[in-house]
Amino acid sequence: MSILPPTEENIHLAGDAIRAGKLVVIPTETVYGLAADATNRRAVESIFRAKGRPQDNPLIVHIGESKWLEDLAVDVPEYAQRLAGEFWPGPLTLVLTKLPHVLDEVTAGLDSVAVRMPSHEIALRVIREANVPIAAPSANKFMAVSPTRIEHIDPEIELGAEMILDGGPCGYGVESTVIECLGDHPRLLRPGGLSRAKIEEFLSAPLVAADHSERRSPGRYPKHYAPRTPVRLVSRLGERDAGITFQVPQHRNQLQLSGSNPDEFAANLYHALHVLDERSVSEILIETPPETPEWEVIWDRLRKASSS
Repeated sequence: MSILPPTEENIHLAGDAIRAGKLVVIPTETVYGLAADATNRRAVESIFRAKGRPQDNPLIVHIGESKWLEDLAVDVPEYAQRLAGEFWPGPLTLVLTKLPHVLDEVTAGLDSVAVRMPSHEIALRVIREANVPIAAPSANKFMAVSPTRIEHIDPEIELGAEMILDGGPCGYGVESTVIECLGDHPRLLRPGGLSRAKIEEFLSAPLVAADHSERRSPGRYPKHYAPRTPVRLVSRLGERDAGITFQVPQHRNQLQLSGSNPDEFAANLYHALHVLDERSVSEILIETPPETPEWEVIWDRLRKASSS
């Protein structure tokens, strides 16, 4: 395994490796992804083995051009077409009725497929170089904190990958927003990098609540995005506590994140969790953010990280 800069030559090598059925770690605007050819059954199975991911957890298929969607999905609702036209490329995943040839291993045997087109230049160049849709879940072990920098990537993931392309820190820092587009109205399955408010404003309609028993999207488990160290949510850190605070830190195991900018908080949350996890503290305490719509994705990740 090699960590490589995203030069033209290395992007070409990454595309070759994906076409050959190998795993490649690539940066996206959300988190680093463990990429493989979504049309290659053995390659997809290798993702599940590398991550220790259960087979009932569908993967997101990443495409390099909007027109590739025609080879993956059928009966795409008009509102889904509008969402793709407005927010692709970007951190938005659409769950659509799949075509029969889409691998059951990718979709967890469901009749739907989750698709997005990332906006990260390196990710797009790799996908287009490979010239195949790629499955690219976060490059971490199942349920662990997603990597937003290459130093976060689990050593076991590194060993299973042909190469890692270093794109620096990921801009959004949390996974894509997932919208189910299987009926007359879109449903929010997972909050993410694209806010509910922006989607609802664009559609001029509210998103319908999703049934939490369904797993048509990644990130639907009660516990997810969790460090090894137990996480607990508190109103305020004590002087000796270790964790994430909105106040001035009292020692090196208190990390300050923005309490006024949820986008900035999201971009740095996973990095802070990785740092504290490596410091072998007994517990990570996190001060709770405002309970306003702007903080929806943060609350989703904090609840899952702190769930027992």
